[in-house]
Amino acid sequence: MRGMFASALMMCGVVMAAVLAMTLGGCSSYSVPGGPADFRALGITQEQQASLTDKEIAERLARKPAANFPAVIATVRVQDNDYRSHSYHGSRGEGKFSVVTLREIESDVDMERLTKLAMVRGIAPMNRLVVPERVSDEKSLRLAAADLQADVVLVYTIDTRFGSKTLIPLLGTITLGLFPAEEAQVTTTASAALVDVRTGYVYGLAESTEKASQLANLWTSSDAIDDSRLRAEKAAFSKMVGEIEKAWMRVAASYGPQGGTQGVTPATAEVKTEGGK
Repeated sequence: MRGMFASALMMCGVVMAAVLAMTLGGCSSYSVPGGPADFRALGITQEQQASLTDKEIAERLARKPAANFPAVIATVRVQDNDYRSHSYHGSRGEGKFSVVTLREIESDVDMERLTKLAMVRGIAPMNRLVVPERVSDEKSLRLAAADLQADVVLVYTIDTRFGSKTLIPLLGTITLGLFPAEEAQVTTTASAALVDVRTGYVYGLAESTEKASQLANLWTSSDAIDDSRLRAEKAAFSKMVGEIEKAWMRVAASYGPQGGTQGVTPATAEVKTEGGK
């Protein structure tokens, strides 16, 4: 009897291993996206300042806000130097960071929200006509933004991780692996910085995290995996826009003329307050 039970357990293990192998094997051609751009390496965080020499620290701390208001905001997405995804294949070359100009996570609705911010004259997404595909630091991005006559550059990056969790530990054993017991998960964190084009002064930061999940047995193709990635990244970007709205309201209040209220109608101000909760 004990031998039969052991044989049954061994058979269950073989079946589960086969199911897992088929799931991963079917996705072997999927290109897992590369990592996010390291803002510390770009040199736009206080942590980076602390690791520099005294002279460099003094130079960075001497940066002051110099943007004109209402401001034109240039937007650009940066990733690490070897970033690839299922839908994006950048070239490998000089520069520490990849500039992603493919608009696959930025919805028209979210970009429209940015244009309606107080003390914003316009939004200028940076494309390959003005920004190189690869850059080494934030100054390269500010130079490209200056070509657009922008006052502030919104630099953002996406960090997407893949994983899974067991829904019911014994379910796969009981059903010999025929019932999906694993949930595939995608977790995305979107991070952004508002940087003065003229001086490199950092006005504020924004960050948000979102998840997407589905049964692991549905992850049988590259397209299925990428669909989960895009859902998580779009949701994280949209949520980050809400954080940018909050950060920009503080920027406009602190640096804009008359406390940043110029050009804001009562109705607009009410909508922004509700969206900032």
